[in-house]
Amino acid sequence: MLHDQLPSSSLRRWLMGFSIAVTLGIGYGVVAGRVQWIEKATARIPQLMLLVPGLAWIPVAILLFGIGETATLFMIAISAFAPVAINVLGGIKNIDIHLIRAAQMMGAGKNALFFRVLIPAALPALISGLRIGLGTGWRVLVAAEMVVGTGTGLGYSIIQARWTLDYASSFACIAMICMIGLLTEHVFLRQIEKRTIMRWTPTTENQ
Repeated sequence: MLHDQLPSSSLRRWLMGFSIAVTLGIGYGVVAGRVQWIEKATARIPQLMLLVPGLAWIPVAILLFGIGETATLFMIAISAFAPVAINVLGGIKNIDIHLIRAAQMMGAGKNALFFRVLIPAALPALISGLRIGLGTGWRVLVAAEMVVGTGTGLGYSIIQARWTLDYASSFACIAMICMIGLLTEHVFLRQIEKRTIMRWTPTTENQ
Protein backbone atom coordinates (compact mmCIF):
# COMPACT_ATOMS: atom_id res chain seq x y z
CA MET A 1 0.00 0.00 0.00
CA LEU A 2 2.83 2.43 0.69
CA HIS A 3 4.09 2.21 -2.89
CA ASP A 4 0.57 2.83 -4.25
CA GLN A 5 0.24 5.96 -2.10
CA LEU A 6 3.21 7.66 -3.73
CA PRO A 7 1.78 10.57 -5.78
CA SER A 8 4.33 10.35 -8.62
CA SER A 9 2.13 8.25 -10.91
CA SER A 10 -0.89 10.46 -10.18
CA LEU A 11 1.12 13.61 -10.88
CA ARG A 12 2.39 12.16 -14.15
CA ARG A 13 -1.12 11.33 -15.36
CA TRP A 14 -2.38 14.72 -14.20
CA LEU A 15 0.31 16.64 -16.08
CA MET A 16 -0.07 14.53 -19.23
CA GLY A 17 -3.85 14.87 -19.37
CA PHE A 18 -3.76 18.55 -18.47
CA SER A 19 -1.11 19.25 -21.11
CA ILE A 20 -3.42 17.77 -23.74
CA ALA A 21 -6.31 19.90 -22.48
CA VAL A 22 -4.20 23.08 -22.49
CA THR A 23 -2.92 22.46 -26.01
CA LEU A 24 -6.39 21.80 -27.41
CA GLY A 25 -8.04 24.54 -25.33
CA ILE A 26 -5.61 27.28 -26.33
CA GLY A 27 -5.67 26.18 -29.95
CA TYR A 28 -9.46 26.16 -30.06
CA GLY A 29 -9.82 29.44 -28.17
CA VAL A 30 -7.44 31.30 -30.47
CA VAL A 31 -8.94 29.90 -33.69
CA ALA A 32 -12.55 30.42 -32.61
CA GLY A 33 -11.73 33.89 -31.32
CA ARG A 34 -10.21 34.88 -34.66
CA VAL A 35 -12.59 33.10 -37.08
CA GLN A 36 -16.17 34.19 -36.54
CA TRP A 37 -17.96 31.32 -38.29
CA ILE A 38 -16.04 28.74 -36.24
CA GLU A 39 -17.05 30.52 -33.05
CA LYS A 40 -20.72 30.61 -34.07
CA ALA A 41 -20.68 26.93 -35.05
CA THR A 42 -18.84 25.55 -32.02
CA ALA A 43 -18.94 28.03 -29.11
CA ARG A 44 -21.79 26.15 -27.40
CA ILE A 45 -19.86 22.88 -27.33
CA PRO A 46 -17.30 23.75 -24.58
CA GLN A 47 -20.07 25.51 -22.65
CA LEU A 48 -22.14 22.33 -22.67
CA MET A 49 -19.06 20.24 -21.79
CA LEU A 50 -18.52 22.46 -18.76
CA LEU A 51 -21.91 21.34 -17.42
CA VAL A 52 -21.03 17.63 -17.63
CA PRO A 53 -19.69 16.21 -14.34
CA GLY A 54 -16.28 14.59 -14.66
CA LEU A 55 -17.57 11.22 -13.44
CA ALA A 56 -20.12 11.15 -16.26
CA TRP A 57 -17.24 10.58 -18.71
CA ILE A 58 -16.29 7.26 -17.09
CA PRO A 59 -18.59 5.05 -19.25
CA VAL A 60 -17.51 6.93 -22.39
CA ALA A 61 -13.82 6.55 -21.51
CA ILE A 62 -14.20 2.82 -20.86
CA LEU A 63 -16.15 2.26 -24.09
CA LEU A 64 -13.58 4.15 -26.15
CA PHE A 65 -10.32 3.08 -24.49
CA GLY A 66 -11.11 0.23 -22.13
CA ILE A 67 -9.64 -0.04 -18.63
CA GLY A 68 -6.27 1.61 -18.06
CA GLU A 69 -4.05 4.63 -18.50
CA THR A 70 -5.52 5.99 -21.73
CA ALA A 71 -9.03 6.17 -20.29
CA THR A 72 -7.72 8.15 -17.32
CA LEU A 73 -5.89 10.63 -19.55
CA PHE A 74 -9.01 11.03 -21.70
CA MET A 75 -11.13 11.90 -18.67
CA ILE A 76 -8.63 14.46 -17.40
CA ALA A 77 -8.20 16.07 -20.82
CA ILE A 78 -11.87 16.31 -21.71
CA SER A 79 -12.83 17.65 -18.27
CA ALA A 80 -10.07 20.30 -18.19
CA PHE A 81 -10.52 21.30 -21.85
CA ALA A 82 -13.77 23.25 -21.43
CA PRO A 83 -12.68 25.85 -18.83
CA VAL A 84 -9.42 26.50 -20.68
CA ALA A 85 -11.16 26.84 -24.06
CA ILE A 86 -13.91 29.13 -22.74
CA ASN A 87 -11.50 31.46 -20.94
CA VAL A 88 -9.06 31.67 -23.86
CA LEU A 89 -11.92 32.38 -26.28
CA GLY A 90 -13.21 35.14 -24.01
CA GLY A 91 -9.73 36.59 -23.63
CA ILE A 92 -9.13 36.63 -27.39
CA LYS A 93 -12.53 38.20 -28.07
CA ASN A 94 -11.82 41.01 -25.60
CA ILE A 95 -8.49 42.01 -27.16
CA ASP A 96 -8.53 45.52 -28.61
CA ILE A 97 -8.80 45.10 -32.39
CA HIS A 98 -6.56 48.14 -32.86
CA LEU A 99 -3.75 46.27 -31.10
CA ILE A 100 -4.02 43.41 -33.59
CA ARG A 101 -4.21 45.74 -36.58
CA ALA A 102 -1.20 47.70 -35.37
CA ALA A 103 0.84 44.49 -35.11
CA GLN A 104 -0.24 43.43 -38.61
CA MET A 105 0.65 46.84 -40.04
CA MET A 106 4.11 46.49 -38.50
CA GLY A 107 4.59 43.24 -40.40
CA ALA A 108 3.88 40.71 -37.65
CA GLY A 109 3.42 37.22 -39.06
CA LYS A 110 1.14 34.52 -37.70
CA ASN A 111 3.68 33.25 -35.17
CA ALA A 112 4.58 36.73 -33.93
CA LEU A 113 0.90 37.68 -33.72
CA PHE A 114 0.16 34.56 -31.70
CA PHE A 115 3.08 34.66 -29.25
CA ARG A 116 3.61 38.42 -28.92
CA VAL A 117 0.09 39.83 -29.17
CA LEU A 118 -2.75 37.33 -28.73
CA ILE A 119 -1.37 35.18 -25.90
CA PRO A 120 0.07 38.07 -23.80
CA ALA A 121 -3.14 40.09 -24.18
CA ALA A 122 -5.31 37.11 -23.24
CA LEU A 123 -2.97 35.97 -20.44
CA PRO A 124 -5.16 36.98 -17.45
CA ALA A 125 -8.13 35.06 -18.86
CA LEU A 126 -5.86 32.17 -19.86
CA ILE A 127 -4.43 31.79 -16.34
CA SER A 128 -7.93 31.86 -14.85
CA GLY A 129 -8.87 29.03 -17.20
CA LEU A 130 -5.73 27.12 -16.24
CA ARG A 131 -6.59 27.39 -12.55
CA ILE A 132 -10.10 26.05 -13.07
CA GLY A 133 -8.98 23.36 -15.50
CA LEU A 134 -6.14 22.26 -13.26
CA GLY A 135 -8.42 21.77 -10.26
CA THR A 136 -11.04 20.02 -12.38
CA GLY A 137 -8.46 17.68 -13.88
CA TRP A 138 -7.05 16.82 -10.45
CA ARG A 139 -10.47 15.88 -9.05
CA VAL A 140 -11.32 13.80 -12.11
CA LEU A 141 -7.92 12.07 -11.94
CA VAL A 142 -8.54 10.78 -8.42
CA ALA A 143 -12.02 9.53 -9.36
CA ALA A 144 -10.70 7.89 -12.53
CA GLU A 145 -7.97 6.06 -10.63
CA MET A 146 -10.66 4.63 -8.38
CA VAL A 147 -12.79 3.31 -11.23
CA VAL A 148 -10.82 2.54 -14.39
CA GLY A 149 -8.23 0.35 -12.70
CA THR A 150 -4.87 2.02 -13.30
CA GLY A 151 -3.30 -0.09 -10.53
CA THR A 152 -1.33 2.80 -9.00
CA GLY A 153 -1.94 6.31 -7.76
CA LEU A 154 -3.69 8.05 -4.91
CA GLY A 155 -7.22 7.27 -6.07
CA TYR A 156 -6.40 3.59 -6.49
CA SER A 157 -4.87 3.51 -2.99
CA ILE A 158 -8.02 5.02 -1.48
CA ILE A 159 -10.30 2.47 -3.09
CA GLN A 160 -7.97 -0.36 -2.05
CA ALA A 161 -7.99 0.92 1.52
CA ARG A 162 -11.75 0.38 1.55
CA TRP A 163 -11.32 -3.35 1.06
CA THR A 164 -8.51 -3.71 3.61
CA LEU A 165 -10.07 -1.29 6.13
CA ASP A 166 -6.77 0.61 6.17
CA TYR A 167 -8.16 3.95 7.31
CA ALA A 168 -4.75 5.44 8.05
CA SER A 169 -3.63 4.96 4.46
CA SER A 170 -6.91 6.35 3.17
CA PHE A 171 -6.61 9.55 5.20
CA ALA A 172 -2.94 9.86 4.26
CA CYS A 173 -3.91 9.78 0.58
CA ILE A 174 -6.66 12.35 1.13
CA ALA A 175 -4.13 14.62 2.87
CA MET A 176 -1.75 14.28 -0.10
CA ILE A 177 -4.58 15.12 -2.52
CA CYS A 178 -5.48 18.27 -0.57
CA MET A 179 -1.87 19.37 -0.18
CA ILE A 180 -0.98 18.94 -3.86
CA GLY A 181 -4.18 20.65 -4.99
CA LEU A 182 -3.67 23.61 -2.66
CA LEU A 183 -0.01 24.09 -3.53
CA THR A 184 -0.64 23.96 -7.27
CA GLU A 185 -3.93 25.77 -7.69
CA HIS A 186 -4.14 28.20 -4.77
CA VAL A 187 -0.47 29.03 -4.21
CA PHE A 188 1.46 28.68 -7.46
CA LEU A 189 -1.16 29.61 -10.08
CA ARG A 190 -2.85 32.25 -7.93
CA GLN A 191 0.45 34.09 -7.50
CA ILE A 192 1.06 33.95 -11.25
CA GLU A 193 -2.47 35.26 -11.85
CA LYS A 194 -1.99 38.19 -9.45
CA ARG A 195 1.34 39.16 -11.01
CA THR A 196 -0.11 38.91 -14.50
CA ILE A 197 -3.06 41.14 -13.63
CA MET A 198 -0.72 43.67 -12.02
CA ARG A 199 1.54 43.57 -15.08
CA TRP A 200 -1.12 43.92 -17.78
CA THR A 201 -3.85 45.94 -16.06
CA PRO A 202 -3.21 49.70 -16.12
CA THR A 203 -3.41 51.46 -12.77
CA THR A 204 -4.73 54.92 -12.05
CA GLU A 205 -1.20 56.08 -11.24
CA ASN A 206 -0.03 55.22 -14.76
CA GLN A 207 -2.93 56.99 -16.45
